[in-house]
Amino acid sequence: MTPGDTVEVPDAAAMRAFGQSFADRLRRGDVVLLHGDLGAGKTTLAQGIAEGLGVRDPVQSPTFSIIAEHDGVDSGGGSIRLFHLDLYRLIDPLELEGLGYEQYLDPGDAISIIEWPERAGDWLPDRFWLLKITHAPSDGRRINLSRHGGAATGR
Repeated sequence: MTPGDTVEVPDAAAMRAFGQSFADRLRRGDVVLLHGDLGAGKTTLAQGIAEGLGVRDPVQSPTFSIIAEHDGVDSGGGSIRLFHLDLYRLIDPLELEGLGYEQYLDPGDAISIIEWPERAGDWLPDRFWLLKITHAPSDGRRINLSRHGGAATGR
């Protein structure tokens, strides 16, 4: 799976498994934008990524709190922080100013996952993974992967 690939997932279990395997590609400082309609599987994908990053606590969509932070374990056994944002409830991108949103666009030694990134308007990170989820004709989902602005360097 490389940028530009399209992956078909038949069900929620496959979406989660895809997220777990995708987590192996992530490095400290990466931002993952999950774009898709309501019910497309963004949170299920985020849960799979979190599992792949060794997050043990439950990962739910932070629709009402907007931001959730989780501790995971990187491939070397060290700790890694995962920020999970859900921007669905935003009405105006200016609402992000009071949330410290900038730190999640450049998460340093952590990884950020942002659901509903289109709600942030033009306020996007300099580099990111974009995973677009659409409904496939087979009742499954199709995920298109793209990479923008280069890769993070850490793990």
